[in-house]
Amino acid sequence: MSENINGFSKLSKKEKIDWIVQAYFANNEEVVSLIEQYWNTDIDLQKLHDEFIENTITNFYLPFGVAPNFLINDRLYTVPMVIEESSVVAAASKAAKFWAKRGGFKATILGTEKIGQIHFIYKGDKEKLVQFIHSIQERFYKDTLSITQNMQKRGGGILAIELRDKTKEVDNYYQLHVTFETKDSMGANFINSCLEQIAKTLKAEALQYTAFTASEKAIDVVMSILSNYVPNCVVRAEVSCPIEDLKGKDIQEPQLFAEKFVQAVRIAEVEPFRAVTHNKGVMNGVDAVVVATGNDFRAIEAGVHAYAARNGQYSSLSHASIENGIFRFWIDLPLALGTVGGLTSLHPMVKVALQMLQKPSATELMQVIAVAGLAQNFAAVKSLTTTGIQQGHMKMHLMNILNQFKATDAERIKVVAHFEKNVVSHSAVVELLESLRK
Repeated sequence: MSENINGFSKLSKKEKIDWIVQAYFANNEEVVSLIEQYWNTDIDLQKLHDEFIENTITNFYLPFGVAPNFLINDRLYTVPMVIEESSVVAAASKAAKFWAKRGGFKATILGTEKIGQIHFIYKGDKEKLVQFIHSIQERFYKDTLSITQNMQKRGGGILAIELRDKTKEVDNYYQLHVTFETKDSMGANFINSCLEQIAKTLKAEALQYTAFTASEKAIDVVMSILSNYVPNCVVRAEVSCPIEDLKGKDIQEPQLFAEKFVQAVRIAEVEPFRAVTHNKGVMNGVDAVVVATGNDFRAIEAGVHAYAARNGQYSSLSHASIENGIFRFWIDLPLALGTVGGLTSLHPMVKVALQMLQKPSATELMQVIAVAGLAQNFAAVKSLTTTGIQQGHMKMHLMNILNQFKATDAERIKVVAHFEKNVVSHSAVVELLESLRK
């Protein structure tokens, strides 16, 4: 059993590993060997990885796959995807190929506005606060100029600073709701730096404002931080075609398929238990590309799911309709992304991913990622309403089971051949392997 340790962060990598294996593992040498196997043999590259976060002892690898044939706004893309879940890349690729033959995906930017907030406590007359904020608006912009001038040269910066009264929710609570344009940068550091300067100006100017009483001058800033909820930084991705054009190898009755597909999406719109899993499928596609391109998938997840509940009930992110013989399927996603700064300029594989995507701007990346989410969702709902989700998923999962039981090449050939005509399940694979080994 381990004990508390002081000064862990000051230990060398070797000392950290030695402490961990001695505290938690009996087979010390085997664990150390495994940890070292995941180190990069390039010392400089490993140093780069070590410095991304704190207390690094090794690397944790995920598969880097690609999904080709994405036709987006009449331009072909091969989309990089970093994910461990079986069948996601295959499903995205299949959906991309399906829609490439039917006009491809259309993507439109609906907005690029990002948000930060200064949360503060003010005990005084609201009208005096309103007048005060109005009187120092220009000061906010002037005091942040050293931070915003380079962003302004690229067409970005602070768009607006708005006082919001939240006293009905929390006593004496107000906020400055600040909107930003950050162009190709995700902008987290930029936004937070601006907010902290605005907060300093707010407090300093309050002390000098003659209309305030002594207690009103003592504005208490609780925190200044960007929001990962960006309902005005939204991209729409969509596909559409005449219903008869949906016909294919596994869609023999396109009208029936379209109606059932629309019903399935409608269920996800009204039933939160279904909507969560429905949207998880969307995020399989979204997160895989977000990770590959060095963006923050936790921020994206949080913002997207908040957006899915923006009307008071958690609901489907995607929507489908049949009108005048046309099948249409679309999604609106809030995506605050960057193609410059952060990991985008540091991680070698992120550079590869962005190069593969033809060096997109932030808005172009928004379009690609939204399309990946829509494609993944289409593939999932199509499977659910036709063959069932498990048929394709379990065939992809077969390799994981074979790896788990260390199947030989000869065993793999026999097992794969057997399950081309039989239903895959974990127990069925194990049973077959055991019979082959007797």
